[in-house]
Amino acid sequence: MEEKEMMPNEEQVPAENIENEIKEETISEVDQLKLDVEEQKQKFIRLYAEFDNFKRRNAKERVELIQTAGRDVIQSMLEVMDDCDRAEKQLQTSEDLQQIRQGIQLVFTKLRNTMQAKGVKEMKSIGEEFNPDIHEAITEIPVNDPAMVGKVVDEVEKGYTLNEKIIRYSKVVVGK
Repeated sequence: MEEKEMMPNEEQVPAENIENEIKEETISEVDQLKLDVEEQKQKFIRLYAEFDNFKRRNAKERVELIQTAGRDVIQSMLEVMDDCDRAEKQLQTSEDLQQIRQGIQLVFTKLRNTMQAKGVKEMKSIGEEFNPDIHEAITEIPVNDPAMVGKVVDEVEKGYTLNEKIIRYSKVVVGK
């Protein structure tokens, strides 16, 4: 066998040195991966904390919203309540029945207008076809007019919608 001649500039690197270099590269890669994992872990912890804070803040805002949701409606109803107090005072002191009727009618009109302004509307029921989706039948009564069979004859309690959603079903009497 022929031995390879070494050139004067070339140094022979022992096998041990190569193994050490490979180990050092492997160790540095492992260290780098550990650093990357730690960095990702810290990002995850911060993100989780931010999300947890968001959930708490959102829950607090939701509770505040629920507690004050009716505030606007109640404030507008206070004006009607003031009118009711004035009407009651007038009932105690006045003997003029016509004046009392007019005052009470004004209070009722103001109440209806206030409710409509807040999105509350009455549902029309009398004379309409009975619809179990919007009506609650209290009873059925016989009717003389065959056209009124299956239709609402009387309304015991009016139904109402709030912004087109039913908040109270009409309690009705249906013709049979």
